[in-house]
This record gives sequence, C-alpha cells and structure tokens, in this order.
Amino acid sequence: MEEILVQFPNLTELQINQFTQLYDLYQDWNAKINVISRKDIDELYTKHILHSLGIAKIMEFKPNADVMDVGTGGGFPAIPLAILFPETNFYAIDVIAKKIKVVNEVATALQLKNIKAEQKRAELVSNKFDFIVSRAVTNMPDFVTWVKGKTKKQSVHDLENGILYLKGGDLSEELKDFPKATLYNLIDFFADEFFETKKVVYLPLKFKNS
Repeated sequence: MEEILVQFPNLTELQINQFTQLYDLYQDWNAKINVISRKDIDELYTKHILHSLGIAKIMEFKPNADVMDVGTGGGFPAIPLAILFPETNFYAIDVIAKKIKVVNEVATALQLKNIKAEQKRAELVSNKFDFIVSRAVTNMPDFVTWVKGKTKKQSVHDLENGILYLKGGDLSEELKDFPKATLYNLIDFFADEFFETKKVVYLPLKFKNS
C-alpha cells in the first residue's frame, strides 16, 4: 500500500480508503472462491494492484471514457483502475461466473459506481470502447481477434483508441505481426524486481463498422 501512495501521491481520502480495503476484501473472498493464488494474496498490492496500475503510468483515462477489461479474473486491472479513475466507465468481463461474482461483490463493498461486471465472452460484446485492457489472458494475435471492431471511431486521449495489455517476458514472437505495437517497461516506473520483465503493450486498433 505504501508504494501505491508513493506512485500516486494525489489520491483522495476516499481512494486511499478504497485501496486500503482491497486486502481484507480479497483475502475474505479468496477463502470462498479462489481467484488469486494463495501465495500471491500476501503480495496483493505489488503483484495485482500495482501491476494493474501500470496501465495508469501509460494512460490517464478521461472522464466519461469507456474501458473494457477482458478476462478480468478477480477484477484486475479493472478494479484498481476504477478506483484511480472514478469518472471513467469500466466494463469487466470474464467467462467464469464465480470470478464475476467476486468483482461485483468487491465493487459493491467499495461503493464503486463506475464499474459493471458480467459473465461474457469478448466476441459477444457489441459496445464500443476507447480502450480495451487486459492482463495476459492469451497471446496478442488471439486477443486482437477477440476485440477487433470494438473500439470507438473518435479518439479523445493522447494515444489512439486501442489495446493496453499487461504482459511479461519476451514478446517479440507474438508481436511480430503488429509493427504498430509499443512496449512500455514497468521497471521504468516501479522498482520492485517483480516488474523486471513486465510490460504494458499498447496497440492502436482501427475503428470498424460492425
């Protein structure tokens, strides 16, 4: 939690309170529904919350922007981002119902009004979004197939609408067909050794009528 305060010094009292509550909420829910590995729960703030907030080091989402989190699991990166950007709309989806239950319960406990979570496959989503975020649910070629045609035509951020994807390791092979992809190394922002191989991959997506 201390590192979050260092990295994001302008948090409101409400946001600090919400981030602080996350540990007890996830510990409680993880005992009922295993959404985070047991060994990771003690490192929740580094491996899940701060990792999710790596996207915020690349993109400051604007009020009323629409962001979809595909394969959200227990709510990462959607819930930390929803706390940080309370005026941005987040839509979190996962195919596993019990994980979506955790997301909704955590959001309710935190009184987050800017996040909606549903059990759904990305291919079946008809809405359009400014950005689509995710945390290593699959390789980039498959992910792009899932979400193509789901970005808005008009870009209102510094980066064109597209994907902001949390991935680790050597990505040269899976990104070889995406020359427009930009990689941001999270170790440039966060000192913990966990982030040495972690990246945010940004890939602009062209608007398609569908």
